[in-house]
Amino acid sequence: MEIAIIIPAYNEEQTIGKVIFDLRKNIPTAKIHVCDNNSTDKTAEIAKSLQAIVLKEKRQGKGYAIQSMFSKIEADVYVMVDADDTYDLSLVNDMIFMVANDECDMIVGNRLKDHSDKSFRPMHILGNKLVTYLINVLFKSAVTDVMSGLRVMNRSFVKNINVAASGFEVETEMTIKALKYNYVLKEVNVKYKARPAGSVSKLNTVKDGFLVIRAIFTIFKDYKPFLFFSAVSITLFLISLLSGAVVIKEFIETHYITHVPLAIFASATMILAIIAFTTGVILDSANRRFDEIYNFIRNKK
Repeated sequence: MEIAIIIPAYNEEQTIGKVIFDLRKNIPTAKIHVCDNNSTDKTAEIAKSLQAIVLKEKRQGKGYAIQSMFSKIEADVYVMVDADDTYDLSLVNDMIFMVANDECDMIVGNRLKDHSDKSFRPMHILGNKLVTYLINVLFKSAVTDVMSGLRVMNRSFVKNINVAASGFEVETEMTIKALKYNYVLKEVNVKYKARPAGSVSKLNTVKDGFLVIRAIFTIFKDYKPFLFFSAVSITLFLISLLSGAVVIKEFIETHYITHVPLAIFASATMILAIIAFTTGVILDSANRRFDEIYNFIRNKK
């Protein structure tokens, strides 16, 4: 069994050496791959000096680094971990064992159960829980930490999902696609600590908060189009009824319409409601066909 460790890294010279050392101690037979994502410090040099295989990814973003490693690296089991030395790796062999013995396709290190006070930035836990709640509702699942960067995956999962995310939302996408395409997903509680002194987080509370909101919108729209567009349709339908009620009441009483702009607005809104509902039906049907094609191709491999 060949185990590949994949580490996306951007300006992590303070921690990359410690992460590689801990991984080699826990998984001595694994090949360690570091994807240098345009670092301006000595991240790549340190990784090379520790006999890690260093790949380059010129497109800036963690998602791009993961895409590159998934496509270029061949293995039976893949261990994905961040380069910031925040994850306790003492359970990584148990995670590998579960994947290697076909108990699951991907196992995720849940950070939210046991973490230090300063390990998360303000609002990050709230954003994580908000996205997690939405995913659990939409997919009828019970995942806990959709944004964890510690994951162990089998070859089937890595080679059959198409990672499209460019940034830190990549873990959320991986979780969603595991649920959507019926891969077996499990979690194990791991200790999560704050970054060591001198190490700087690349996350931005405002920017990543926006990404969380965008992720919620995208998840709803792309993966449950009928539900999303039905909600839009119902909202437009109610607006049309409320605005049109005035016009209808006036016409019944006077047989004449003086609120012409309101009548046009109500009619246009009703048409948009019908269009939104029809769009949801069409996209839902298309999604089902794409799922069938995906599963057919996956089973043929």
